[in-house]
Amino acid sequence: MMAQARERTTEFDAGKPLTGKRIVITRARAQAQNLVAQIESLGGEVVELPTIEIAPPDDFTAFDAAVARIETYHWLIFTSVNGVEPFLARLQHGGKSILSLAALKVGAIGPETANKLAAAGIEACLVPERFQAEGILDAFKPDDLKGKRVLIPRAAEAREVLPNTLREWGATVDVVTAYRTVLPVVDVAPLAELFRQRRVDVVAFTSSSTVKNFVRLFGDRSLGEITAASALACIGPITARTVEDLGGRADIVAVEFTISGLVRAIVAFFQRDPKSNGGRGERTWSAT
Repeated sequence: MMAQARERTTEFDAGKPLTGKRIVITRARAQAQNLVAQIESLGGEVVELPTIEIAPPDDFTAFDAAVARIETYHWLIFTSVNGVEPFLARLQHGGKSILSLAALKVGAIGPETANKLAAAGIEACLVPERFQAEGILDAFKPDDLKGKRVLIPRAAEAREVLPNTLREWGATVDVVTAYRTVLPVVDVAPLAELFRQRRVDVVAFTSSSTVKNFVRLFGDRSLGEITAASALACIGPITARTVEDLGGRADIVAVEFTISGLVRAIVAFFQRDPKSNGGRGERTWSAT
């Protein structure tokens, strides 16, 4: 599979803030449509290089056991939109429906996850202001979790701050693998040539996993070396930290940790410096 480039912008895009800008999208192809559509609606050209694929866990035993006793939990917390469909599938596999969740409180890490749940008829009563694990913790009072049972269906590899903190507060937390993120098979040579020619304005990262896998696809070289003069855009500070750790610079960091927030931050970056060709400036721009 090769990185896919969209057609160059046309005269009908004149005046749109991302006209003439080439932006690399690293999100899984199945999830990239919204980001692609927003960038293209603003006149940008998209190059898709999916750096992750969503795969099922190697073993459903723990997941199915948790679903079998779903009524015993007080909280069900989704830390990624990717966990919703696998959970619904295992719920159905176990002969249950969303009616089994009637007594549970449901948390979603952000509006995208909450909307996915709502589409299935599940209302998230907790969507934090900060769309990350720390935001979920901010929404709780530690005493409220004492003695409570919490289920977190998530990726095989994820940060431990949420389950560990909830346990410190006295909750019983079951973390089950709902999905794995794997490295796709892609041909990075065409994109490498665009980087060499300095014809990429922005590389957009929507999670730490996209950053790590991007570097792996390019032979574990320094992120700054790979991307040359391109600006690096991050959906939030955790992703930005990963960019810095892997040898890059987070030139654009969204304040609102959503796809729309990321797009607004990219637009703000170019509006502040309309002549920018994606080269690194002296500041990291962000936008709400």
